[in-house]
Amino acid sequence: MEKFTVHSGLVAPLDRENVDTDAIIPKQFLKSIKRTGFGPNAFDEWRYLDVGQPGQDNSKRPLNPDFVLNQQRYQGASVLLTRKNFGCGSSREHAPWALDQYGFRAIIAPSFADIFYNNCFKNGLLPVVLTEQEVDKLFNETYAFVGFKLTIDLEAQVVRTGDGTEYKFDVPGFRKYCLLNGFDDIGLTLRHADKIRQYEAERLAKQPWLNHRLVG
Repeated sequence: MEKFTVHSGLVAPLDRENVDTDAIIPKQFLKSIKRTGFGPNAFDEWRYLDVGQPGQDNSKRPLNPDFVLNQQRYQGASVLLTRKNFGCGSSREHAPWALDQYGFRAIIAPSFADIFYNNCFKNGLLPVVLTEQEVDKLFNETYAFVGFKLTIDLEAQVVRTGDGTEYKFDVPGFRKYCLLNGFDDIGLTLRHADKIRQYEAERLAKQPWLNHRLVG
């Protein structure tokens, strides 16, 4: 998993409350058993004017010109600014996969659905909770200034604007540790790989019959 330490990026404003995971990645794309390839279908029903299907060539699909992520000024955005209760609905892990593979590194909102919030950390996305008043101000600045960027410093737990304004945010200590070091659940386990191998060797020495496998 990619580490998150300090990230500076263009902000895209998704001015909607209660964005559920089916809007983030519609159900038909959950058929895939892979963990990759979901970025082109993030917010699929809002980005395109037709109904998308897995494996479809998205370059030939008609774009919705009114959807914010299709506007030229927000191309290449890596910070998503949105409203309260983002990521509600079903607990599909495909939602943070799709956002990450679209290019987002952080999401800023007044609140997140609990399961989605935790899934973000497990997949290298940083969900940042700010107050509604702070989010309102960031929306105003994003709309007012083309190319509006934010810097998010996870170690210091601050969001910084170009003029030096800082917004503090809280983050669970364990989740912060994992993101700073790029540890997903597998990475956390592999920190103890030497001890795991030593344990397995000692167990087989004491119980050698465990090494035998049934054939047939």
